[in-house]
Amino acid sequence: MSLEIEFLTHAVVAARQGGHIFPEMAACEAALESGWGRSLLAREANNLFGQKQDSGCTEGIGTLALPTREYFHGRWVTVDAGWVKFPDWAAAFAGRMEILRALSVEFPDYAHALQAPTPEQFVQLVSERWSTDPERARKVLLIYDEHKELLARLAAPPAPGAIASLQGAAVA
Repeated sequence: MSLEIEFLTHAVVAARQGGHIFPEMAACEAALESGWGRSLLAREANNLFGQKQDSGCTEGIGTLALPTREYFHGRWVTVDAGWVKFPDWAAAFAGRMEILRALSVEFPDYAHALQAPTPEQFVQLVSERWSTDPERARKVLLIYDEHKELLARLAAPPAPGAIASLQGAAVA
């Protein structure tokens, strides 16, 4: 099984367990944000979305201090940040939803994203604010389109016991 298929399979299951809307699209977002689970933040903190501790919405199980690149005023800069540590991927997806809901009052893009009728609209709206990368939505949609067949299979309602077998296949 390729790294991408393994990652998406595991991430879709975790997104469902964490109660994330559009779990297949959320898995694609996590793939982009975490470098397919290879980033230090994903490996050391189960943080798949670059959730910073300063959001005040998610405490997780601790903080991991790491530098990051942010896009400000037309250029990329490196800054230090405190990142939320999660016990597992499902908690990262649940924390992501917690942040979106909590900040939807302050940021209309999040409120609209949470009401989006399609995964494509969701990612377009949430990307307006989630990342400083102006190309984020386009990049996530490319991942989604490239893996549409797999994601469609993963979107089908799971048969009893299928989640456990999917998880076993993703970690094996």
